[in-house]
Amino acid sequence: MLKSYSKMSTIRFKYQTKEFGENDIHIRTLRDKQQFYDEDNVAEKLGISSALWSLFGIIWPSSEVLANLIYKYNIKNKRILEVGCGIGLSSLILNRLNADITATDYHPEAKKYLLENTKLNKDNEIPFVRMGWEDTNKENLGKFDLIIGSDLLYEKNHAELLSNFINVHANLNCEVILVNPNRGHQLKFTNKMLDFGFTCVSFKPSNTDYLDEPYKGKIFKYIRN
Repeated sequence: MLKSYSKMSTIRFKYQTKEFGENDIHIRTLRDKQQFYDEDNVAEKLGISSALWSLFGIIWPSSEVLANLIYKYNIKNKRILEVGCGIGLSSLILNRLNADITATDYHPEAKKYLLENTKLNKDNEIPFVRMGWEDTNKENLGKFDLIIGSDLLYEKNHAELLSNFINVHANLNCEVILVNPNRGHQLKFTNKMLDFGFTCVSFKPSNTDYLDEPYKGKIFKYIRN
């Protein structure tokens, strides 16, 4: 499907459905990583280059691993935050399950796409806050019992920024689940989380038949009681 934003710019979408038990989540994503549209250079001013612009709008294997894990997780009475949500697959399934979910991402288009997908699924709007991990007003986001994210540690400084951000928004008793596709910086992040009083276990996902090929990464679970 082709959608025109202006005479000079077009962007193409892909529609797909992900199954979680009896729940079908319909998602509009970018067709591929070649799509790009940065009206008024908003993303560029935020430091998001044209090469990185499309990454938020794709469903990545790590995000599917996280969504399939969180779908069966104990979410009762937990306030949940998805960090770096991108297209927000985990937030969408949690929202379908009536969880208390809030989503955040730095990308200026993430909120628009998340809203479009909640409408596509005829579900309630998901609370969203656009912010970076170093934003000074991040305290307004509040505290959470469960913080989740996937494929987040792809820059050298992300381990410190993300761990500090999570510590600010984690309740004293909190769980953190990150899915990492064998990128670097995981050990540095884990060491920072240990400093904040968390313990860590890591494991391979038990079943990834929903992926096109075997998943090589791991799930990292941090707990602070």
